[in-house]
Amino acid sequence: QVQVAEFGGGLVQTGGSLRLSCTISDRTFNNYEVAWYRQPPGKGRELVAALDGRSGRAHYEDSGKGRITISRNSANNIMHLQVNSLSPDDTDIYYCNEFVGVLDLESLTRWGQGARVTVSS
Repeated sequence: QVQVAEFGGGLVQTGGSLRLSCTISDRTFNNYEVAWYRQPPGKGRELVAALDGRSGRAHYEDSGKGRITISRNSANNIMHLQVNSLSPDDTDIYYCNEFVGVLDLESLTRWGQGARVTVSS
């Protein structure tokens, strides 16, 4: 039984768009602060975007502002990350989970397979 799952990764040309999706079992996204992370090879997970499920307010890292949108569909309990204007720098593995501070990332032990995003130059 998969408790965390990401979908929608793939190979995209520079300038294209991609939408990632995420499900987490036994979680209602509108009751949690959720986030998308990326993990470059040899590095820890890095925050891409976060969403307060109660208020709908979102936070984006500077590199994603204006081209990344995090959202959740309360009807089907699916979280999304829409990424536009993709560049090779976006190539990575993307994960979804609850939002926690960087010092608390190690407390998150339930991770999905991740969605691989590859952007061709």
